[in-house]
Parts: sequence; C-alpha cells; structure tokens
Amino acid sequence: MPDLTLTREHDASDAEAVLLRLRDFNVAHAGDPAYVPLSLFLRDEGGAVAGGLLGDLYYGWLFVRILWVADEHRGGGHGERLVRAAEEEARARGCHAMWLDTFSFQAPGFYRRLGFQEFARLDEYPPGHARHFLWKPL
Repeated sequence: MPDLTLTREHDASDAEAVLLRLRDFNVAHAGDPAYVPLSLFLRDEGGAVAGGLLGDLYYGWLFVRILWVADEHRGGGHGERLVRAAEEEARARGCHAMWLDTFSFQAPGFYRRLGFQEFARLDEYPPGHARHFLWKPL
C-alpha cells in the first residue's frame, strides 16, 4: 500500500504529477478539452491594470475564474464590458456556455442581470455568507 504524506506546502513537481495524471484520465474519458486561457484587462490612462477577467475555455465552456474592477472604476459598466468581451471570445472559439462562482458579498446580482442563472449555492461559505454558482448559455 502506498504511504500517505501530508504537507502544508505544495511541492511543485508533485502537484504537477497529480495534475498531469488527472488530465490524462480526463482526456481518456472525455476527449481533448481544447484548453485555452482567457485574459482580458482594463487599463487606466497611465497603463496600469484597472480591472480584468481571467478565465479558462475547455470542453466547450468558458469558466470565469476571476472578475475584478478597481473601486474607482466600478459602476461605469466596465464589469459588463469585460463579461461581454469574454462571451464574444468564447463564442468565437466555439463555446456554448459559461459558468462562474461568486460570493454573496461580491456580485451575484450583477451576474443575474447579465442573464446568469444559479445552479448551486453553498450556504455559510464563508460563515455568514454564501457561495453562488451560476451559468449562462452562449
């Protein structure tokens, strides 16, 4: 039986070994995911990052990992611009849907206004809040 070890920090080569083996397993069962990273940025007048959307396209879906807009630029439609641009790029790359998660203190209402539908929620994560999982067809 293999030994079980617990570490508080990832060893990069061990983590890579697990990731590669899981990818091999997934490809064997579901085919090539055609993975493409997606990065969109808003820049202020000086060229500094004022917002951005980071995502992953694979298996015909766009997963939005991160959407952030600097406080001084919120409320100006920039978050929607980022999401719409990501949708357009995902469609151009053959995606049929997108999904994301957000906390109750972040932006579930924003995403609902953009046509996302909640498919799951974890209450009390973090304590006193909820984590919302939403999706949208493209």
